Amino acid sequence: MAITVMKRYELKYLLTGEQTAFLRQKLRGRMEADQYGKTSIASLYYDTPTFRLIRASLEKPLFKEKIRLRSYGIATEESPVFLELKRKAYGVVYKRRVQSTLPLVNKFFSGEGDICAGGQINSEIKTFRDYYKTLVPACLIIYDRTAYFEPGGDLRLTIDENPRYRTDHLTLTESMDGVSLLDEGWTILEVKVQEAMPLWLAEILSEGQIRKGSFSKYGEAYRQQLLKAQTI
Repeated sequence: MAITVMKRYELKYLLTGEQTAFLRQKLRGRMEADQYGKTSIASLYYDTPTFRLIRASLEKPLFKEKIRLRSYGIATEESPVFLELKRKAYGVVYKRRVQSTLPLVNKFFSGEGDICAGGQINSEIKTFRDYYKTLVPACLIIYDRTAYFEPGGDLRLTIDENPRYRTDHLTLTESMDGVSLLDEGWTILEVKVQEAMPLWLAEILSEGQIRKGSFSKYGEAYRQQLLKAQTI
């Protein structure tokens, strides 16, 4: 099974529709959309029954971690899905990613065996599962992503449109429907670099008055659910 290890900085920005159009225009000739074009992505976040992981993350500690299961489009029992363990320490993001299938992932979270055939990454993910003991599907995040890359470089940039969520029907096999996380037209920009952001991109963001912020899709969904509960 394919395994990927990533270490990088991830910078996030919230963009208006006008800023998104401005950025796309400025990227022409510098970055290219990848071969997949716009792709609908679904990420199923696992948490404890008391939402321990997301509550800790929202406190903005120097170290935080999460685990999610990702599919590209609606999954089937046989199609590949990707279990990702994501940690952030002192601004640096570390991600372990394992390709699997839904039956194997369900078996893993029920406490049966490993997620892949041994090795350091398997050990890390299994240790994470065993430490938190009970991890269950908590929130499904869905968005439509266009990913850009810099030819000959390691810069990667993604624009996520129509981010949405649901806290029921927590499966990757049903639909890509959900409640909107942002007002209409807004997008989420993520800049992913190994070292520093290139000067040319920093100048574009400054010209477009695009300011770095802190935004978690799962965190925002959790916040919205808390607000709904308070109004009942």
